Amino acid sequence: MVAHVGRTLEHAENDLLAGLPDAQRARLTVLTGDLAQPDGGETLARAILAEVGDRIDVLVNNAGTMGGRVAADEVTQAQYDQVVDLNVRSVVTLTTALLPALKAAKEASIVNTSSISATIGGSAGSSLYSASKAFISTWTRALARELAPDHIRVNAVSPGTIMTDFHRRYSTQEKLDATAASIPLKRLGTAEDCAPAYLFLASPVLSGYVTGQVIEVNGGQFMG
Repeated sequence: MVAHVGRTLEHAENDLLAGLPDAQRARLTVLTGDLAQPDGGETLARAILAEVGDRIDVLVNNAGTMGGRVAADEVTQAQYDQVVDLNVRSVVTLTTALLPALKAAKEASIVNTSSISATIGGSAGSSLYSASKAFISTWTRALARELAPDHIRVNAVSPGTIMTDFHRRYSTQEKLDATAASIPLKRLGTAEDCAPAYLFLASPVLSGYVTGQVIEVNGGQFMG
């Protein structure tokens, strides 16, 4: 069984299930949860375990937000809490709660979502977001080392500037055009550009000897 989590069932129907063959839809269980809440990770973990039982083969942590571009000297406590609760706290608490089920799989994979901003610092107004994603990259490597004896691989995908609602919300068209022109491949990325990296890291057949890695998917925007 494959479980997908979204904020609303409508979001899942529009963004995930549309166009899927019936056979694939039948394998998919859609759960809703609000990871922006301080207890969102634990609440969602209970819902997942109630559906899938005591074994989980793959966990993909993909929730995240910038919350808006805010100058470093204008950051409020509420803005700090918003970014940290979703980008850091929910990822840690959800993963921690699901670790027994991941260990039971004997060959599980955790795939986190970092960002190019974790390495290059992002652009003006994204200091909280960039720092939270740097936490994810370092936490990924730390978990990979700690969980290796449990046969759990932990890696991350680090997207560059990907043309999704995230950048439609937080970046001007002028900024996006300038970014695209500066990328060696001369275009912004898409969700379809990122998906194969997640599939690669999730599969023990394709990446069974890969752990503790942060894979950059950015068209050459950053080369490390």
